[in-house]
This record gives sequence, C-alpha cells and structure tokens, in this order.
Amino acid sequence: MIVSMLAPLRETMHTISSGLLMPTIAILLLLLAVSVIELGGLLVEALTERRKMKISVPDLVESFQGKKAGEIMAEIEKSGLFRRQKAALGELIKHSSLPAASLQALARRLLAGEDLHYARITTRTDLVARLGPMLGLMATLIPLGPGMIALGQGDTKTLAESLLTAFDATVAGLAAAGIAFAISRLRKRWYEDYLNSLEALMESLLEVFDRGRRTEEH
Repeated sequence: MIVSMLAPLRETMHTISSGLLMPTIAILLLLLAVSVIELGGLLVEALTERRKMKISVPDLVESFQGKKAGEIMAEIEKSGLFRRQKAALGELIKHSSLPAASLQALARRLLAGEDLHYARITTRTDLVARLGPMLGLMATLIPLGPGMIALGQGDTKTLAESLLTAFDATVAGLAAAGIAFAISRLRKRWYEDYLNSLEALMESLLEVFDRGRRTEEH
C-alpha cells in the first residue's frame, strides 16, 4: 500500500531532478565563463590602475596643510590617486563651505558610496564562489541515479556516460568557485587599502577646512 503511494511521488521527484540537469550544467558553464572573465578583469586592473597607483598618503596629507580649496584640488589632480578617489575628494572640496557637521556627513556619504561600489564588484565573484560547489554537487548527483539503474541492468555504457557527466560537473563547479574565491580575496584586500587611503585623506581635508574656518573667524 505504502509502496504504491510512494511510486507516483518517486516518479515526480525523478522527473524534476532529471529536468534540472540541463539547466544546472548550463548555469555551471556560465559561472565558469564569468570566473574567467573576472580573472581577465583582475589582470587588467592589476596591470593598469593598481600599477599606476604610486602615492604616499602621508606626503599628500602634508601637502594639504595651509592651502586653499583650489590649491588642494590641484594637488589631488596631479597625484597618483584613482579617478574615483579624485572624484570623491573633489566633491568634498566643492562643498568645503558647508558647516563642519554637514561636511562630515557628506564625507561619510561619499565613503559609503565608494564602499558600495567596490562591494558590488566583489559580490559577483562571491556569488560564483558560493554557487559553484552547490551546482557542481547537483550536477554530480543527478546523473548517478540513471547510472546506478544502468549498472543494475548491466549497461556499462550508460553508467560510464553518467559518471563522466558527474565528474565533469564537479570539476567545473570547483574550478569556477576556486578562481572566483581567489579573485574576491585579492580584490577585497586591494579595495580595503583604497578605502582606508580615501578615509585618511578625507579626514585630513576636514581638519584643514575646520582649521581654515576657525582662522577666518578669528
């Protein structure tokens, strides 16, 4: 009685899992392609932007001291900062006439925007690193059912094809996840350094503007 009731459910599960095999393999291949593309982007970033960034934050902070907004902007423009860092600092300098509390709020908002920008970049590879092993396991287990049935029937050809699909899916999932994980770790280390430098420069600007405001009041 129970066996007869479970048979339709078992057939339904088998149909669903079999139908998921092709989409799972397609997504695995897509994740592998994304990881390769991101690897290329990482190499470009390392050879262009990061290679050009040669800046001493203490020296740049020292160059801000005792200067007006226009002079500070000129120092920033000729520095080796990234375009996004220059834009964020330029936005802060443009509103340097704001009260101290408002200027600090603007600085926090600019930092949060940069943090969000870099988080969006690393989210892609973080997602691949998490989904790759899961989808690889799915595409490994799904073909094993038909393979075990073929083994019971003595059909070694079907068994070999099922095992080959399972092993290939495992390798693809782990390869995509491994590449993406390495990219995420490296980029997060870089971006943390970028944000720390930007935060130090913004704090220095806030101090310079505050000192200039007090000097004008006296």
